[in-house]
Amino acid sequence: MSEVKKFLYVNRKAPYGTIYALESLEVVLIGAAFEQDVRLAFVDDGVFQLTKGQSTDGIGVKNFSPTFRALGDYDVNKLYVERESLEERGLSEDDLQEITYEDEDDDWEEKPSIHIISRAEMADVMADADVVLSF
Repeated sequence: MSEVKKFLYVNRKAPYGTIYALESLEVVLIGAAFEQDVRLAFVDDGVFQLTKGQSTDGIGVKNFSPTFRALGDYDVNKLYVERESLEERGLSEDDLQEITYEDEDDDWEEKPSIHIISRAEMADVMADADVVLSF
């Protein structure tokens, strides 16, 4: 059996206007399918990927933001959002969609997947990863 690696996908771009955000999400799902320890980090404009109430009607592309709510089904439940990036963009935790997973160790209790952490804590999360991919 191969060793499980900690993969951290760092999302720095706004959700639309480039292909980075959607490609990151696709790669995350592939990594999870191969039973790796998959984590996501949202910094800079990447925090906009998790905002609630997104509508892409005016730009003619598919809104993929609901896909984040399915990540728990793939055992992806470590989403780290940098507090300073939120604040610099006039956002708070209340502006983010609710993403949860069912914790089988805790009688299938729903728990939040999003963890708001400081810039210093984000550096620790990045240092702890075996592989860091930036989008």
